This record gives sequence, structure tokens and C-alpha cells, in this order.
Amino acid sequence: MENLTRHVVITGASSGIGLAGAIELERRGWRVTRIGRTASRVGPGGLVADFADLAQVRRLARELEGELIDVLVNNAGLVKRGSTVDGYNVTMQINYLAPFLLTHLLLPQMRDGGRIINTASMAADWGGNPIPPGRRFPSAWLAYATSKRANVWFAAEAARRWPRLGSYSFHPGIVRTRFGPPPAQLFYKLAPGLSTPEQGADQLVWLSEQEEGLVSGGYYVDRKLAWTGPQAEVASQLWDATSELLGI
Repeated sequence: MENLTRHVVITGASSGIGLAGAIELERRGWRVTRIGRTASRVGPGGLVADFADLAQVRRLARELEGELIDVLVNNAGLVKRGSTVDGYNVTMQINYLAPFLLTHLLLPQMRDGGRIINTASMAADWGGNPIPPGRRFPSAWLAYATSKRANVWFAAEAARRWPRLGSYSFHPGIVRTRFGPPPAQLFYKLAPGLSTPEQGADQLVWLSEQEEGLVSGGYYVDRKLAWTGPQAEVASQLWDATSELLGI
């Protein structure tokens, strides 16, 4: 993909792999719009939105009106207990419901041949059935794993419903970041052998630029297609349930 004038929007771009991916794509000549929760951490030209509030997601989409987008990277994510102002599990909303809404709102501005990239996780293997998407969860980590499964299903179904676009999800590896609640943060800080944010962002950059051989709807690990997603019927049910929940 010729990238000298390409525009990528990256959520969760104030730290971790989102920030690392933004820096690398900027280095390669992309115009990058960084999205984060704190103005001081997204830098000049960045936009602020807290995905725990769907009204802020809608406001963000209005702020991006008129901007043509080549790649949308749904990267914002966390593990946290509690509910949002919208009444949904906070982890499920930030990781899945808000990106689903934002993607739909920005769809008219996506160039033909553009791409949607969802940051997923191998934790999706341990997640439950994401349907219904607005329910409560007994633990933050189950909500996280289920939200990441929903991210993979979303990418697979988007490929079927929006064939003019490429749609992908990927596992970035276990990355040394400030991810998770305090006990987990200690693990991510001290555990040996973890990937750097730059290594974790490698597939984000690769999926943005790779010209040939990608399978739309696919889930990627180490730049290799690991899964083509669930049965179309299952992913379609999640899509319809989420659309109804969000009033899309």
C-alpha cells in the first residue's frame, strides 16, 4: 500500500503498542491520528475520548468528520472491574462495544481498499460466548477474554459485510506494558522474556502496509494466519446483537 499520503487512526495510542505503532507509521510517512484518554499523552493533533462513555465515542466520530481514513486500528483496551456510565461491563465496552460503534460511525469515511485492524489476544481462546454483548461478567479477566473473542468475530464478520475493505485481527504477543490491574502490572513489569511495545506493534504496522497475501477476516499471530474466524452464522448473530444494543 502506497503510504506517503495515507491516513491511519489509532485508538489507545497514548502508550504501549498503540503508541509504538503510531511512532513507526509516522516514521514511514503516514499521517497518524492518535486517540487516547489524556490530551497530554496523545500529542499535538491527537484526539481525546474515553471509551467508557459511548457519548464520547460519538463525539470523536463527529470530530473526525470529513477526514478520509485508510486504516482504522481499534487498539484501545484494558482489564478492569465495574460498569460504565452506559451500564455495560467496562472491559467489554472499552475493548469491543466502543470500537464496534466507532467503526460503524467512521465507515462512510473509509477509503475503498482501506483496512480495519482489531487488536485481539490469544486470551480469546479462553473467552466465553460474547452473546449477549452487554451482559455483566463474574470477573474482569473473563470479560477481557470474551471481549477479545468478540474482536476476532467482529473482524471476521466485517470482512463479509464490508467486502470493499480489508478486516483483520491479531495477537500482539505478551507485551511489557502497564496493562491490567496492579497485580498484573507487576507481572508485565518484571516477567522475563516479554515483548517490547515495538515488537508488539510489528503486526499492527505490517497489517497496515502488507500488499499481498492477507486474508480478510483473518486472525494473525507472528505475521501468520492463525484462524479465519468462527462460522458465519455465529459471527453474524454477535454483529446483529451488538447493533441492536447500540442502536446502530
